[in-house]
Amino acid sequence: MSFIFGGRPQPSSAEKIAAAETEIEMVSDMFNRLTQSCAKKCIPPDYREGDLNKGESVCLDRCVSKFFEVNMKVSEKMQNEAAGRQSMSGGMGYGM
Repeated sequence: MSFIFGGRPQPSSAEKIAAAETEIEMVSDMFNRLTQSCAKKCIPPDYREGDLNKGESVCLDRCVSKFFEVNMKVSEKMQNEAAGRQSMSGGMGYGM
């Protein structure tokens, strides 16, 4: 009943669990894409050493940094667009 007084209704335990599971799936997917993409770009398939050499290490560091930078920019843009749509649709329902 808190939504009557301006608050949002509290999610149930099942909704919290579902949200946590979704978040874990999203993080796992992002990690897998990051790993596959950067390994493909930076580590040759015919590696001969067990350790990364300096060039591979620098490449991976830059790749991971760029991946997260792009991911943050895309997330911010999507959030801004969603907020813009929400504010536009929120103002149309009143006064009718």
